[in-house]
Amino acid sequence: MRIIAFYLPQFHSIPENDEWWGKGFTEWTNMKAARPLFDGHRQPRIPLDNNYYNLLDNSIIKWQTELAKKYGVYGFCFYHYWFDGHMLLQKPMENMREDKEINFPYCICWANEGWTNAWKSDSNAKVLISQRYGNKKEWKEHFEYLLPFFKDENYIIENGKPLFVLYRPEICDCLNEMLEYWDSLARENGFDGMCYAYQQVSYYLKNDRDESHFDYRIEYQPGYARYDSQISSGIISSKWLKLKNNIRYIVGKVDSKVGTNFLSSLTKQGLSYEDYSTLCESIINRHGEDEKSVAGMFVDWDNTPRRGKRGRVCRGSNPDTFKYYMSKQIKNVKDTYKNDMLFVFAWNEWAEGGYLEPDMDNEYGYLKALKCALEENGE
Repeated sequence: MRIIAFYLPQFHSIPENDEWWGKGFTEWTNMKAARPLFDGHRQPRIPLDNNYYNLLDNSIIKWQTELAKKYGVYGFCFYHYWFDGHMLLQKPMENMREDKEINFPYCICWANEGWTNAWKSDSNAKVLISQRYGNKKEWKEHFEYLLPFFKDENYIIENGKPLFVLYRPEICDCLNEMLEYWDSLARENGFDGMCYAYQQVSYYLKNDRDESHFDYRIEYQPGYARYDSQISSGIISSKWLKLKNNIRYIVGKVDSKVGTNFLSSLTKQGLSYEDYSTLCESIINRHGEDEKSVAGMFVDWDNTPRRGKRGRVCRGSNPDTFKYYMSKQIKNVKDTYKNDMLFVFAWNEWAEGGYLEPDMDNEYGYLKALKCALEENGE
């Protein structure tokens, strides 16, 4: 069983974040400022031994990969931020590729949204860098940046093809043309083409989604679980949920084109809650639909360090419940899915509450739980 954990690189300062949020801003800035918003709210969450690391230090990435290997994580899926040639937060991934002492499988997910301030609770909605896709010239430039990663001996290759994840295909107008072009460039460079996967439930819910260029759909959790649990509980019908998603899709495309963030303004709300066990029951009750289905799982969810009183908190996650449901999900994948990958949210999404890394409260509890869940299933 290949456990692939999503990996956030926003743990080092960059000039853009310094300008937008203040000198020295990283994800740790959000974490240190977090406060409990209700009785029993576990905030702020503090890394074990106050390890507020800097990802420009290669010894940290070595520590992370060794820790991941020890407890059964097969690889990382790095978020990649590319805006028509302008990159953000690329150094940790580049450093990992270039450091030959770090041998750990990884793939890349292009977070192809505009860079916004949507997560900051006291801001007016605004796009800081718009996403522009361009044409063949820009697509080739992007591919040529990615190619050294694809050729890295540690990059995840499926059937002779580099595995590349697209976060939100539905907001890319040139989707099929771009993917076809990249596929041809991959063949020119000695691969058997590209292996594409998509991640967000928003594309899955599109009535007219075109999966012809995708080998896989990753059931990114808890997003898919929220959809499934709302349908199964009768809170909303599948028809109306898809209509709501299509409206969000249209507004999101307008935002992307004109450089606004109207969608964030429409969706501001108060603090909301969900139950970990309810979501996990939805996860283990979802079976592989076809050969494209790739299962997901999540550690926890609490994005109040980013969104404050507009956030969403999942209650009930702890190492024991995570082990229980992770074990069931591993069995589910072995029994009902047609591949051996399981994408987990996440390795280090601290400001959204999804992290396997050790913290002061649970220490190595979630990592030990993962290892136990794998061993229970003969993995």
